[in-house]
Amino acid sequence: EDAGAGAGGGGGSAMALPDEPQHPVLPPVPLPGRICDVVRSERPRSCCGMAMAGFRTAKYQLPEWHRRNAGVCYEALAAGEEADRGRAEAKHLMKQAASSAQRAQQCSKATLGQRLQDVDFWRVELQKEIMELDAETNLLAAQKLRLERALDATEVPYAVVIDNLECRERRQPPDLVIDQVERQLLKEADLIRDIRDLLKRTIIQATTQIRSNRIQKENCERDWSDKVETHHIDDKCISYCNDSTNVQSHPSSLKFEENASTPKSWAQFSHDNISGAEQEKLASVQLRSLINSIIHDAAEDLRLQRAAVSEAFDSHCRELASAKLRLEQHLQQVL
Repeated sequence: EDAGAGAGGGGGSAMALPDEPQHPVLPPVPLPGRICDVVRSERPRSCCGMAMAGFRTAKYQLPEWHRRNAGVCYEALAAGEEADRGRAEAKHLMKQAASSAQRAQQCSKATLGQRLQDVDFWRVELQKEIMELDAETNLLAAQKLRLERALDATEVPYAVVIDNLECRERRQPPDLVIDQVERQLLKEADLIRDIRDLLKRTIIQATTQIRSNRIQKENCERDWSDKVETHHIDDKCISYCNDSTNVQSHPSSLKFEENASTPKSWAQFSHDNISGAEQEKLASVQLRSLINSIIHDAAEDLRLQRAAVSEAFDSHCRELASAKLRLEQHLQQVL
């Protein structure tokens, strides 16, 4: 009892330990069974058992062999038919390409033929214009030469008039009068100076016109030269065909240049050159007519003025002779 009491007393003074938690106990459940599907062979089982399995598994049956051979033959037949269709299509495309090329060549030849006609037309027109403009320039040069000779021809009459005026300045004071002769001589001097100035201006105008004619002629000649070269090239191109041996391939031959002219602008360029030549030729013809009129009018004016001067000299000489006769008569009376 003492021991029990001591133990009881000790237990009352010491702390009691807590109990550990207990895990719940699950009831046992059976695992699901694994189901494996075994691929069964469709081939009939060999009657020789497992001993012959290694010799029979990799081989085909006779129906399978026939089916395989039939499949190979069918594939070969299908490939042959496909090749025949491809060959037939290739022949058709080849004929179609040849026909298209032939039509394109015929169209190109027709276009080149029309092009050659256009080039020939403008070439002939330019050549005709060049010849006419050259002939007109030569005629104008001849008229210019006439002007220069006419200008040279006025030097002697002008010198004679000036000499007459200077000689009349040496007259004695009683006879130093402004008479009709002096008036006509001064008028003739002014007329010759005006004619010389007119001839000089006309010579300058003729020189300018000749220069314009030659410039326009050079433009037409360059255009004509281009037409000749174009005709040579197109005439050579129109003779090419599939059997030509001198055909060369140029990578940039099919490239359309930005600065290339159109048929309309090409024809307009030659038309403008011919129109310019026609205008210069017309101006040259008018200038030649003007030169003829100037030379004719100048010669007529000089002839009339010379007649007037001669008439004035004759009249004055008669007056001098009459005055001299009267003076001689008075002198005899005085003596």
